[in-house]
Amino acid sequence: MANGEGGGRNRLIIGYAVVSTLVLAIAVAVFILASGGDDSGGSGGAEKDEGGAHINLNTQIGSTNGVQPDERAGIVPPPLKVASLRQAAKQAGCDLRLHLEDEGHQHIPPSSPTPHYKTNPPTSGPHVEPPYQQADGAYLEMPVPIDFVHSLEHGRLEIQYSPDLPEADQLALKGLYDSMYGAALLFPNDEMPYAVAATTWTNLLGCKTYRGAITLDAIRDFGKATWAKYGGEPAKYFPFTGPTPAEPEEAG
Repeated sequence: MANGEGGGRNRLIIGYAVVSTLVLAIAVAVFILASGGDDSGGSGGAEKDEGGAHINLNTQIGSTNGVQPDERAGIVPPPLKVASLRQAAKQAGCDLRLHLEDEGHQHIPPSSPTPHYKTNPPTSGPHVEPPYQQADGAYLEMPVPIDFVHSLEHGRLEIQYSPDLPEADQLALKGLYDSMYGAALLFPNDEMPYAVAATTWTNLLGCKTYRGAITLDAIRDFGKATWAKYGGEPAKYFPFTGPTPAEPEEAG
């Protein structure tokens, strides 16, 4: 009788162990599913597209720095009509400045004041040290200049607009960005003298007014002509996914 009771207790203990193991396995599986199975918080983690903002959370690329993502649905842009950068910039009334002075590549701490940049918006110069460069993505707020200047050094294209721009025009720019977000950023800028601007390292397209499709054409042409050409650290060294300014998604 004692042996029978002992065998029963052993079977009970084994049963508890099996159940506990199953519960633990289920808990681990739920955690992995909830976290998306992604290790983007570690160095060299996989890229993660944060919804409609296309935020690249690979820490090699940079950080959001607490800037709010722009998850708004953009308006699909019309097909490109004017493929000449200079012609499109002229028709859109934009200031086109290519091959500007390289103002340097010095790294400075995140708390540093904004340096005196020779262009507005800036196109080169001292910038925040890694890993605080602004990550690829669309944002509802203006990042700190020293953060997004570092992104330019990585071959990125940055589309900027005045916060006073009507929302319909902002959504048109967001739709354009959605078609070419690989290694690119979009954000408002309340410190520049333009309604819309696009920058790459040592290149600037500044538009005093937004003129619809022709402004979108000018930005597309500017991206194709200057994206990833040179920033000191080529864009291909910093992983990205999705359509790029050089090879955007076709409208329609």
